[in-house]
Amino acid sequence: MDFFKKITTETEDPEKRNAVIMGRKTWFSIPEKFRPLKDRINIVLSKEMKEIENGVYLSRGLNEALDLVEDQDLPSKIEHVYIIGGSSVYKEAMTGPYKCRLYLTRIMADFECDTFLPDIDEKVFQKIENPVNVPSGIHSENGINFQFEVYDKVQT
Repeated sequence: MDFFKKITTETEDPEKRNAVIMGRKTWFSIPEKFRPLKDRINIVLSKEMKEIENGVYLSRGLNEALDLVEDQDLPSKIEHVYIIGGSSVYKEAMTGPYKCRLYLTRIMADFECDTFLPDIDEKVFQKIENPVNVPSGIHSENGINFQFEVYDKVQT
């Protein structure tokens, strides 16, 4: 979580913040005391929710959220936009006509899960070797090994 926090909060321009776009289930998976995610512009995607707490933007879909960060007063406030889940939002971003970069944490263990990141199509995404500002090598936390990988979308 340290890398996630670092990459989604740090900006080069101290006058700007990063935006995080997430689906409704991801929003509710964040413990209430940590919502909204601090020092970031939070945008929640939901067709069902009618209102959300102050300071958080609500959009009906990814296109609407991306329009929001480009069309209103937000472009002057946002440095980068990060999509932080869930699975269907990742899939839409990865398969849609969007230029994007994937920051992937590859966990080197098997777990029983019910939600997955879509497969990374190597014709569409190219792995970046030794990306800047991304910790390299294998890391361990609570006995679980993982490594960070970065992919750029080379075909839209």
